[in-house]
Amino acid sequence: MNVAVIGTGYVGLVAGGCFADSGNDVICVDRDAAKIRRLSEGRVTIYEPGLPELIDRNLRERRLSFTTDLAAAVRASSVLFIAVGTPQTGGEPDLSQVASVARGMAPAIDAYKVVVMKSTVPVGTTERMGDLIRAGAPGPIDMVSNPEFLREGAAIEDFTKPDRVIIGAGSERAAAIVGELHAPFVRKGSPVFVTDIRTAEMTKYASNAFLATKISFMNELANLCERAGADVDRVRQGMGLDARIGPSFLYPGVGFGGSCLPKDVEAMIAAGRRHGYPMRIVEAVHAVNADQPGLFLGKVRDHFGGALEGRRIAVWGLAFKPRTDDMREAPSVEIVNGLLEAGAAVTACDPEAMGAARAIFGSRIELEADSYACLAGADALLVVTEWPDFRNPDFERMKTDMRSPVIFDGRNIYSPDDMRSLGFTYYGVGRR
Repeated sequence: MNVAVIGTGYVGLVAGGCFADSGNDVICVDRDAAKIRRLSEGRVTIYEPGLPELIDRNLRERRLSFTTDLAAAVRASSVLFIAVGTPQTGGEPDLSQVASVARGMAPAIDAYKVVVMKSTVPVGTTERMGDLIRAGAPGPIDMVSNPEFLREGAAIEDFTKPDRVIIGAGSERAAAIVGELHAPFVRKGSPVFVTDIRTAEMTKYASNAFLATKISFMNELANLCERAGADVDRVRQGMGLDARIGPSFLYPGVGFGGSCLPKDVEAMIAAGRRHGYPMRIVEAVHAVNADQPGLFLGKVRDHFGGALEGRRIAVWGLAFKPRTDDMREAPSVEIVNGLLEAGAAVTACDPEAMGAARAIFGSRIELEADSYACLAGADALLVVTEWPDFRNPDFERMKTDMRSPVIFDGRNIYSPDDMRSLGFTYYGVGRR
């Protein structure tokens, strides 16, 4: 099948690579000419395990190409995926890029095309974009909502081995075409759920809002456990044994970040207000998440008697989660800024997010590629991202390198008993 993917960000690049790898001829489109040149040379512009190899292989096999020519890509393709960004502006998703693509592709639609909305958009947007395209298109179209459920760091596996594929379609013909594209990825029986367009759009928001709810619930529970003398890690394990609850997303920490959960939570809150039905649970989820970095910082301040000026603080982990270099809405940003505002000197280390950190913090913090060098002379270590690299360090060496052996474990990756037996002062999240 001939496929065009408009937008070469995280979702578009993964989708284009995976569709090409399953035998389709795919053209990826972006208006950024420099980015297109890099991608055409196989230089992937984002960090995602396995993606550079996927792109390189399909470039060599000539199933994948990159261009800035939207009209040519539209004419050459029968299925057109819109996968551009929808950043938040005042709580509402900014749909200007989506609308620009819709207007730009319309004149080139000279025969029947299926236009698939892959961008995360408010309910009703796909239909409105369909009206916008039809107003300027010589040929007929069908619109489809096909939301993505990709986890950064595991995106290729999620795309090629999905839990489910959601297809919101206005016609059986369009649903069948998009279903055929996904057929190679659901051979082991993953369900393909076909529904109407608006329900598919809502399913995306509902899924992410519910995952965010589980995280914020556990964070609020952890805060209560600290005050009540319970251990949230044991509580989590006990809860997870209930089949109705399960163990996934029951890990407390310093809050969720990234490009999806914060944005989609805010979008659902905005949708509730727009439709006259406040989403009170989702509003609470947002509020709890906003509090978590500050509560974590409060533990650091309390330990040092409220005086952080002149202290040297080491931070392990800056990306919002492991296996990505993404620092969008990362809790580390608020935590580091809070330390700096309190007068502390910060040295930080992250396996992949150093470039993003330099762009955010500049020279205000020191960045060390080596996690032990990061600890030199530190009054405390803050673990903010649970990278595997940090799970089994040489604790004796850490004690030697640090000025004082104090660990604030924002992801509960260490055992409190083990840390104390090794001579560390240890603070977790929701632990005694």
